[in-house]
Amino acid sequence: MSENDSCIIRHFRHYADLSDSDEALLDSLEREPREVERGEALWQTDDPAGRFCTLSQGWAYSFRDMEDGSRQILEIYLPGDVIGLREFAFQERLAGVMMIDDGVVCDFPHRRLLEVFRESFTLSMIFFALSSQQQALLTERLVNLARRSARQKVAHLIYEMYLRLQRIMPYATRRFRLPLSQQQLGDALGLTSVHISRTLSGFREDGLLIRERQWVELLDPDAVASEAEFAGRYLRDGLGPISGE
Repeated sequence: MSENDSCIIRHFRHYADLSDSDEALLDSLEREPREVERGEALWQTDDPAGRFCTLSQGWAYSFRDMEDGSRQILEIYLPGDVIGLREFAFQERLAGVMMIDDGVVCDFPHRRLLEVFRESFTLSMIFFALSSQQQALLTERLVNLARRSARQKVAHLIYEMYLRLQRIMPYATRRFRLPLSQQQLGDALGLTSVHISRTLSGFREDGLLIRERQWVELLDPDAVASEAEFAGRYLRDGLGPISGE
């Protein structure tokens, strides 16, 4: 695996071996890159839904704004993710999407995905697996919000990001970039930014992890996973139909 491979190709290779033609099809989804800025909305709730986009660089999140002015972050997207899959059957956006930091996205219409389905069985299965996993991530987020303590919520989200980044970073380590602000972490976990700060300070004191600006270092990954009660099945399963298992 080359460090220069596109993020989407590295991401898809996690699910199955890709042929040269498969990689060429994926490359065709990234032929019209556009730069986007931190805080820029890719779309808003109820906007027309007729396109997907690949996130080539940067992080993004989907969200719903509440009537009281608060915001609930639903999904966090990393480089290599395809954004908008859950809305394939809808005419309007179910949630807004905003950039967490500067990045590059590549837009392609729904009909382009149908062409990929016709040309590659392997990629068709991977897209279905990606859609299923995005749904599993949302389910896990719901459990996190409803049933876990503040320490478990924060530990779970950080460890999840750690595992997801290992798929797309050729040389992933225990120290990784986490560009979400404390407010954004709170919006994703249903906690105040003050509570996030106190929880992170507690993890530092306990020797579990260190958060410094936009970077996190897991001092004891196993202890973080244990704190989070992290099973992780939703990040491992879903490959059987592709691999033949």
